[in-house]
Amino acid sequence: MYGKKKRKSGKKITGDNGKGRTKRIVLYCAAGTLAVLLLLYLGISFYFSSHLFFNTSLDGYDCSGKTASQAEEILQKRAAEYELKIISKDGKSYVIPGQDIDVSMKNNEASIEKVIGEQNAFAWIAALFEKHNQEISLEISYNAEKADSIISAQDILNEEGTESVSAYPKYDGTQFVVEPEVYGTKVDGEMLKEKMDKAVKSLNPSLDLEKEECYSTPKYTSESEEVKAACDLMNQYCKTSITYTMGEDVVLDKNTISGWLHTDENMNVSIDENAVKSWLEEFGNKYDTVGVTRNFTTPTGKSATVSGGTYGWSIDEDTEFTAILDAVKKGETLSKEPAYYIGGEAASHTMPDWGTTFAEVDLSQQHMWYVKDGAVQLETDVVTGEPIPSMITPEGVYSILEKSLDEVLVGETNPATGQPIYRTPVDYWMRVTWTGIGFHDANWQSAFGGTLNQIHGIGSHGCINMPVDKAAALYDMIEIGTPVVIHY
Repeated sequence: MYGKKKRKSGKKITGDNGKGRTKRIVLYCAAGTLAVLLLLYLGISFYFSSHLFFNTSLDGYDCSGKTASQAEEILQKRAAEYELKIISKDGKSYVIPGQDIDVSMKNNEASIEKVIGEQNAFAWIAALFEKHNQEISLEISYNAEKADSIISAQDILNEEGTESVSAYPKYDGTQFVVEPEVYGTKVDGEMLKEKMDKAVKSLNPSLDLEKEECYSTPKYTSESEEVKAACDLMNQYCKTSITYTMGEDVVLDKNTISGWLHTDENMNVSIDENAVKSWLEEFGNKYDTVGVTRNFTTPTGKSATVSGGTYGWSIDEDTEFTAILDAVKKGETLSKEPAYYIGGEAASHTMPDWGTTFAEVDLSQQHMWYVKDGAVQLETDVVTGEPIPSMITPEGVYSILEKSLDEVLVGETNPATGQPIYRTPVDYWMRVTWTGIGFHDANWQSAFGGTLNQIHGIGSHGCINMPVDKAAALYDMIEIGTPVVIHY
């Protein structure tokens, strides 16, 4: 019994000792592993105190795990091997080697060491899982004059290319619509210099001219609000319609007005005032009748022509110019007679424009008629001006400017005597011109008609001499403003 008990006791002691040793071994191994890992971690941390983290780029260049001097070598090599490829919109490419334009880089070791110094070396594990691009502001220089020469030699600017054209309001025959912009093929020299400078100084290997918007670009496109607003305003102006009632209607509408409208480089709409004046000048030339040659038939059935004088239509272009501009800016619809100068109106727009009531003097026949409503009311032989330049009765169409009784007609001053060359009292005076021509009685004339006016001393100083009774009758019949036709 005693021996059995001793054996049981010995087995318990042996089992307890084995388990303890196992635990100790595990603990020792774990501690050793941790120590190794710690040493490895600290060693790598120490490594990154002088090296860049993995996944680190400097200004886009991979310098992972490099020292400052090693990273500098990478950057300098890139600068030394640099070349710029310029790509045009038509697919052509132009390569400019960096050495041809003296590309060089300033030493960056100090900047790289600063980046390394700012790293938290103990955070290298986290750096394994994310990328870092550190900006160190590379200082790149190159010879801009050489670059310009190469650009010119290779015709990168495409000097013969087309300029871009902005969208603009265009009249389509009915209204103004937006004419789309056109993109040109000519390179904007200043923009190319700017983009190339940026590419070289960042050692960017390519420059796409189209993507970088180096081509001359239109200031305005079809979507520009300025162009749309200009179209709207021009179409508002084109709503204007002015109908001039002149025997035959003359219509001024969008078909003409559209040609007067323009935009400047900032899409400000303007009305071409010179074009308006030109239109009015043509309008006046067509419809003004003062001084024009008129064909007509005399009361005796004779076909005659007359030109000159002061009577007829004369459009007041200055007043009408202002009226047109005002109407266009308001987009108005009007029907009106044009404005006329004072005295610039006639009896009819059809020719002859003096209508059916007028006085007529035939200088060839030395005869005159007064016609009212198409019927002769009075006629008589007359004596007109002696046919010499200073005394001849002027041909043309005039009008009665004033009437008065018991006038004294005073001639020009004679330089030798200082007195008028004549003072002639008359009973009936009917003025035709402000220079002193008119109808009046001439009781000193013994006869009228024929060729008496050609006799010196009988021919008048330009007036139409009439028998007293005929002058009295005409004075009672004729009114101020009545047309007076004087012809041969």
